[in-house]
Amino acid sequence: MNVGIIGGGIIGLSVGWQLQRRGASVTLYERDEVGREASRVAAGMLAPYAEVGFEELELMKLSQESLRLYPRFLDELSENCDSVPTFDRCGTLLVGIDRDDTEYLRRLYDFRNELELTVEMMTGTEAREREPLLSPNVVSGVWLPEDAQINNRQLIKSIKEAFIDLGGNLKEHNLVTEITSENGRCTGVETGEKWVDHDRVVMAAGPWAADIENASDTPDIRPVKGQIVTLQQTSDCDLSTIIRSPRMYLVPKENGTIRLGATSEEQGFDTQITAGGIKELLEDGWEVVPSIYDLPIEEAIAGLRPASRDHAPIIGESGLKGLYYALGHFRHGILLTPITVYGLTEQILDGNSPALLELFKQEGF
Repeated sequence: MNVGIIGGGIIGLSVGWQLQRRGASVTLYERDEVGREASRVAAGMLAPYAEVGFEELELMKLSQESLRLYPRFLDELSENCDSVPTFDRCGTLLVGIDRDDTEYLRRLYDFRNELELTVEMMTGTEAREREPLLSPNVVSGVWLPEDAQINNRQLIKSIKEAFIDLGGNLKEHNLVTEITSENGRCTGVETGEKWVDHDRVVMAAGPWAADIENASDTPDIRPVKGQIVTLQQTSDCDLSTIIRSPRMYLVPKENGTIRLGATSEEQGFDTQITAGGIKELLEDGWEVVPSIYDLPIEEAIAGLRPASRDHAPIIGESGLKGLYYALGHFRHGILLTPITVYGLTEQILDGNSPALLELFKQEGF
């Protein structure tokens, strides 16, 4: 089977690797360079238990299953590349610094407790016993030990290496302008003035999907800007777990850095770094972990999260036969990679759709 993939973020790249691994012939088209957009800017949190919203039970189930699949995903990846990043089951510590934060955390705790998740409500003192670098102003906490994280940048490099080593055809700086079709079935893609035939096509182009013509009522995917700061860890600020407040997160990475993020801005395709956005992140982080004050800043960067109308992903075959969507993963692209990849691969090669994914296909199909 000859498959074309549009978009070289972690989702598109991983689908290409897994299809190639199972014997398909895959060409991946990326408008820029693979892994340079949201996949690179992300903090690499695999945190379904910290991030589940009050009306997102189905998304939480999807995220739980994807987290469960991560060890398999990494084991298979290790067979096709030199090294893979560590799957770090470090847990998430949610913290609050005032009464409003504490009431918010109490609601989060009660909701998770009702779902019978592994969760613990803490006083500020108990939270500092778990993470001594927390500010004395922290008055409450919620501990979620089953959340994890991964170095997403290293993961992208590993997947790219595996895809190429298995014979995948990577076409960077190659803009797809149109989906070609005949008699209600997708037949390939157009790049500039060149037409390329494919038996199946996967659309994983994020917020740029709407720019591609004839894509069968492409779902409305909008860009949501996120600014994030990378700090260099020192012996005076050596965090051991993910720290989150209602306003920011701090994620210590195995390469000796800490990711501090992230803003959420409806600014279209703007990726400018702003003084105000970085100032707010640094102040919110300093309120919770004061020792970040002296850390060197390694990088400040912005990316565009691909968001659907309800912030849930859209995964599966479209109204145009042979065209498959992997869109709208918003904040959860790194976390949802395994379930998306295995589910789409099964649909494309075997014609089967896992029950969990049926809830996230394009509306009306």
